[in-house]
Amino acid sequence: MPFEIEIRPYDDPDVTRLVAEVQAEYVVMYGGQDAATVDPAEFAPPDGLFLVGLLDGVAVATGGWRRLADAEGQAEIKRMYVVPAARRRGLAERVLAELERTAAEAGLTCLVLNTGPEQPAAVAMYERNSYAPVTPFGHYACHPHALFFGKALPAPQLR
Repeated sequence: MPFEIEIRPYDDPDVTRLVAEVQAEYVVMYGGQDAATVDPAEFAPPDGLFLVGLLDGVAVATGGWRRLADAEGQAEIKRMYVVPAARRRGLAERVLAELERTAAEAGLTCLVLNTGPEQPAAVAMYERNSYAPVTPFGHYACHPHALFFGKALPAPQLR
């Protein structure tokens, strides 16, 4: 099954559908949707990017980064998601690798994110990919159970 990753605007119909699905999962896991403010314009180049992963032409995965205004060279990963039927195939890691590559090409030096203990598979995936705990930031900085990770990005490869 071919897996392709495309850049899409945050208001793309597939993105809208998949973001609604991940928000519904947050309601089950955490009792409510992600309350962090997201402006779709934050995911437009050059200050952001949003990706959709397609498995056999069907949108099954998402992830994006948005530059942090108050942290030079940093961007935050948001809306990492893979539909349940497509999980455990390494698709999230492929989206994450593309987020890292595109962020480095955009001149960013670090990616950060937050998640929670109710998402152990996500935590394990980030740790496998060299993400380490960082200082809390953003909307959930004071939440006692929020987890924060970051990773320094290598300089972009010359092609």
